[in-house]
Amino acid sequence: MPFVIPTAGGYRRLFALPGTRAFTAGNLLARLPMGMFSVSAVVMIAGSRGSYALAGAVTATGLAATAVAGPWIARLVDRHGQARVAVPATLASVLGSLALLLCVRYGAPDWTLFAAYAGTAATPNIGGLSRARWAHLLRADPGALHTANSFEQAADELCFMLGPVLAAFLTGTFFPEAGTLVGAVLLLAGMLLFTAQRATEPPPRARSQAPSPLRSPGIPPLLACFLATGAVFGSMEVVTIAYVDAQGHRTAAGAVLALQAAGSCVAGLVYGARERARVRFSWCLAAMAVLMTLPWLAAATRSLPVLAGALLVAGMATAPTMVTAMTLVQRRTPADRLNEGMSLVVTTLLTGIACGSATGGWAAEHLSPTLGYAVPVTAAALAWGLAWLTRAGGVRP
Repeated sequence: MPFVIPTAGGYRRLFALPGTRAFTAGNLLARLPMGMFSVSAVVMIAGSRGSYALAGAVTATGLAATAVAGPWIARLVDRHGQARVAVPATLASVLGSLALLLCVRYGAPDWTLFAAYAGTAATPNIGGLSRARWAHLLRADPGALHTANSFEQAADELCFMLGPVLAAFLTGTFFPEAGTLVGAVLLLAGMLLFTAQRATEPPPRARSQAPSPLRSPGIPPLLACFLATGAVFGSMEVVTIAYVDAQGHRTAAGAVLALQAAGSCVAGLVYGARERARVRFSWCLAAMAVLMTLPWLAAATRSLPVLAGALLVAGMATAPTMVTAMTLVQRRTPADRLNEGMSLVVTTLLTGIACGSATGGWAAEHLSPTLGYAVPVTAAALAWGLAWLTRAGGVRP
């Protein structure tokens, strides 16, 4: 049954609902590797093969494959339930990660890296699964759903803050493949815990008669903006790793990237604690485009602390942008295709991240790591321009 939560003490009351703490613990454990895998792969491949361009291209291939497989897996989840689909899909993804590890470890040809990493495309969208549970539980309370969406975005950022740090620590302290190995174990354990919480799982639905989310009014323009926004994230990560490495501080890359996620995490929690306001998606994207110039300017100083501070401030634009957009998606997607709708958003983001990773890796290697920061700035400006042209940035419900 749906719940209604009083505004005061929103986060505390949110987790007073039966079963919410248990499924949140599982999804946080499974979500942490999402911040580990790409950094682990870049460090592992670049260290073994000596090419950031190759590392960026491999991670881009895996993300692009996820963009193709994601909506199909989400459609199966809507029809058959989260537990029945997510567990076998996670097992397939873990096997892909282990295959990549072995290919790097034993010097397999470059093409095998692409094939192995593409196998991770079966990873279920754990953030989407969790948001679908909140949408099911809180469908009668839009205010509480806003708080839940803000928490989920903050959780994303927390995992992307801790994930790179953990990956950098593992790959630097033990062996290059340690980050990928630990990430695979955490993903499987977290997904098993999450799917074991059946009481909060949305009921499976028969084949939907509703139109595809792609044909829902307002969704295609949002997806176009998400594509460009993903390029911001993907290019920023690869360029920052290359920049820090060029400064002779490779092991600090995870900590520097974590500050960007920390800024977003704090902004997300503050945003969720406030009453819902009339915030336009296009305004959020405009703020992101302005703030993304800060890391580029900071990189020109050749000071790692200055760059870290700039990434912390720039990250504060991320969570409000994503919360506003996800709320629009939940409102505009048919209820019985919600997992599919949110998966389309995430896979569009991943496609953008793939393009950004490849472009950022090329720019960092063939131009310079400092000039590479022009890529996320350009992508953020493009996202804002698309929102303005397509009127995707309507008032948040």
